[in-house]
Amino acid sequence: MLLLIKILIAFVMLEHLYILWFEMFAWTTRGPKVFKQLPKELFPPTKALAANQGLYNGFLAAGLAWTFCISDPVWALRVAMFFLGCVAVAGIYGALTADKKIFFVQALPALIALVLILLY
Repeated sequence: MLLLIKILIAFVMLEHLYILWFEMFAWTTRGPKVFKQLPKELFPPTKALAANQGLYNGFLAAGLAWTFCISDPVWALRVAMFFLGCVAVAGIYGALTADKKIFFVQALPALIALVLILLY
């Protein structure tokens, strides 16, 4: 089960590295393709806001990556629980305020990993 937990932590971490890249470096190019419901002219003036969000997603990814560097397994899982909890809250908030699919893409993997950690 520990292997599955680590795989889920790595998945969530990689997902947030992708979000960092997307929001910080590809907002004006990929953004209009991903968020088709928004007008294209909205992306250039919101580039700095998206980059700020991307930076925060990078911090979540860094926290999850940190868990792989901690030698004490109990401490590593506690740190993972904190960052997975942050991801879950952000995903739930995003689902309530922006797009419901954010729950399934962002919050659900983090919640599954949290449940597995608690069962472990």
